[in-house]
Amino acid sequence: MDRAQKEKVVEELGQIFESSGVVVVAHYEGLTVAEMQDLRGRMREAGGSVRVAKNKLAKIALDGKPVASIAEYLEGMTVLAYSEDPVAAAKVMDKYAKDNDKLVILGGAMGETALDLAGVKAVAAMPSREELIAQIVSQIGAPAANIAGAIGAPASNIASILSTIEEKAA
Repeated sequence: MDRAQKEKVVEELGQIFESSGVVVVAHYEGLTVAEMQDLRGRMREAGGSVRVAKNKLAKIALDGKPVASIAEYLEGMTVLAYSEDPVAAAKVMDKYAKDNDKLVILGGAMGETALDLAGVKAVAAMPSREELIAQIVSQIGAPAANIAGAIGAPASNIASILSTIEEKAA
């Protein structure tokens, strides 16, 4: 890799570190190509990405970024998982690490907050952005549904009474 390519990788990593809601660092030694592709696919479905980069270049890209605390985890064969959603990458990595013991989560960062293994697991246990939005919408919609039911109930009662009277008259 020549100098221009290295500078491009550092710039790409810098953009990733600035725009990501969460970055998770893990060792992936022993994962097969198929297992890594499976991890990438799961991460893509969740709205995140997986990146393998030279630790030295990643450390250069971390300089001055909010997630600079992950530099201590960049030793050995590391993989970076990241997503804009502050929970998605942590959820996928935690679930994949449970299914495959070759992936070992080291830690990560959420904004300026450094996360150790327990922190990543805690973030993974939180509801995702979509789940939170669904919960809020259902909470907002529930009273309206109750009001509509209450307003509509007497009308249906009156209609059934009228049909009963009509049947008796006939």
